[in-house]
Amino acid sequence: MTGPYDEDAFRAFVLARTPALSRTAYLLTGDAHLAEDLVQTALFKAAKGWHRIEGDPEPYVRRILYTQNVSWWRQRRHVREHHLGGYDAAAATADTDLRLSLEEALARLTTKQRTVLVLRYFEDLTEVQTGAALGISAGTVKSTTRQALARLRALAPDLAEHVGDPR
Repeated sequence: MTGPYDEDAFRAFVLARTPALSRTAYLLTGDAHLAEDLVQTALFKAAKGWHRIEGDPEPYVRRILYTQNVSWWRQRRHVREHHLGGYDAAAATADTDLRLSLEEALARLTTKQRTVLVLRYFEDLTEVQTGAALGISAGTVKSTTRQALARLRALAPDLAEHVGDPR
């Protein structure tokens, strides 16, 4: 793909991959509006460097997504509480209850903790790959993962079977 900017290829990529990028961005941010901003920022940056991308552009764009999110949480350096709205808990099924419980618990993690968990367990990256994507050491990934899982266990004991036993 090296060479002049290929607008058609970029447009096709955006149309095909935005839903998947949006899901990941939502998991990273825990907020639909921030996720949308994150995807738009990543796509804008990718468009600027599109002529330099060789092969599959998705890893390049996902890396932008991760590093931009890290940049945002480094700037904020505080935990943001997100309130879930628009859900009818009385009509929720067991799966929906589980999803809501998980969303509420994830929203109460720090951005760094949530990002590490998303990369490790949703994106299925290794500790080394996660550290490289975030600009932190594999040891920091391990300790952050351990702390985040412990916090999830404490925040949502009903998720224990899904979070795993710490022993």
